[in-house]
Amino acid sequence: MNTSDNDTAQSFHSPRRGRKVLFALAGLVVIAAGGWYYWQSNSDQEATVEPLIATVEIGNIENTITAAGSLQPFEFVDVGAQVNGILQKLHIEVGDQVEAGQLLAEIDARIQEARVEASQASIEALEAQIEARRASLDLAKANALRQERLMEADATSQLDYDNAVTNLASAQASLIQLEKQILQSRASLESDMTQLEFSRIYAPRTGTVVSIEMNEGRTINANQQAPTILRIADLNTMTVETEISEADISRIQKGMDVYFTTLGGGERRWYSKLRQILPTPVVENNVVLYTGLFDVDNSDASLLSDMTAQVYFVTSSATNVPTVPIGALTFVDQQPGQPAGQGVAARPRGQFAGAGQGAEGLTPEMRERLRERMASGQGALPGAAANRQGGQAPATGRRLANVTVVNPDGSQEQREIMVGVTSRIAAEVISGLEVGDKVVAGIIQGGPVGPPQNGNDQRRAFRAIGGFQ
Repeated sequence: MNTSDNDTAQSFHSPRRGRKVLFALAGLVVIAAGGWYYWQSNSDQEATVEPLIATVEIGNIENTITAAGSLQPFEFVDVGAQVNGILQKLHIEVGDQVEAGQLLAEIDARIQEARVEASQASIEALEAQIEARRASLDLAKANALRQERLMEADATSQLDYDNAVTNLASAQASLIQLEKQILQSRASLESDMTQLEFSRIYAPRTGTVVSIEMNEGRTINANQQAPTILRIADLNTMTVETEISEADISRIQKGMDVYFTTLGGGERRWYSKLRQILPTPVVENNVVLYTGLFDVDNSDASLLSDMTAQVYFVTSSATNVPTVPIGALTFVDQQPGQPAGQGVAARPRGQFAGAGQGAEGLTPEMRERLRERMASGQGALPGAAANRQGGQAPATGRRLANVTVVNPDGSQEQREIMVGVTSRIAAEVISGLEVGDKVVAGIIQGGPVGPPQNGNDQRRAFRAIGGFQ
């Protein structure tokens, strides 16, 4: 019984075990085929690497510090009122061009006119009294003379003589007092007439009406302070007020080159020089900002008050000079792993390339020319120093760098050159390269060599050394 059952179980499980073995073998074959296909595909599609060739060209290099600013008139005056009353009439509108002495506004002047009339009447009354006082003085003089003659003849009393002298002195004092009252009244009349003139407001200078603070019919109270009615500004010259951060203020100097653009000005630039840095900062949200001022000509009236300006302070620049991509340079003082364009030259000044030792890659003619220019303090190639903003660059601005030059026959050579002003993307060539020379500025990493398997394999990735992203 037991033997028969075992035979039956073995016969039941044998086919199932065979199928499992077949499935496992089939799986191994599929995996092996997939691996072979993947290896074959990758071996046929190895990436290619090509050098990126750049040409030394004439160009401009500029390093700037950016800041935000706003435009204000260089000169302006706030026109106010010095008398009380209702603003009766405005003779101008915002934007009008006015001349000095032109009537701008009128204030209700009935009170001032009444005061002037009262002062004039008081003066007339005093002038009428003065004739009577002069007549009384003449009479007192005559009586005093008569009493004097009678006194000499011993024909009058001492009392009558003294009364006559006293009346004469009183008449003289009364006339003088009246004359002084007339002078005082005339001074008061002048004051009242001035107040009357203040009710008519005239332009203190030539300019443009840029704002009107009050409308017709408004009551003006000038007892405590002169209220501003309008502002007149000279828009031929505008001042840019720019906010400079505390982190950048140490690199900003009075007289440095600066330019700005506006939101609606497109690519146009307005150039100037920094006129002043206000010593007292403005603190906004714990941020310390210093105010820089510079002026710009606005004779074409293209700039208006309160325009937003994007300001650029030029820290260094070179115009119309030979340039080379920064990615082509390896500075001789650059530390391993340090990005291109950084580091501080450690070689003594007398050991620049071409000036003595280490001038590899320079022809004898180039070496001699560079030695002559270094001895004369010029340093740059002809035309470069004259085009540099701010004049001759300091010696510490020149640095040595190595480049890979591609010769006309396709061969490559290492050459040491001297560069001047550098930016994140380019460097000024002082010596060692000429316009038209070709250098290796990076590498181009291409896609697979074999036939593409999908759309992504058709893309080409560019990778450059240094400033090319």
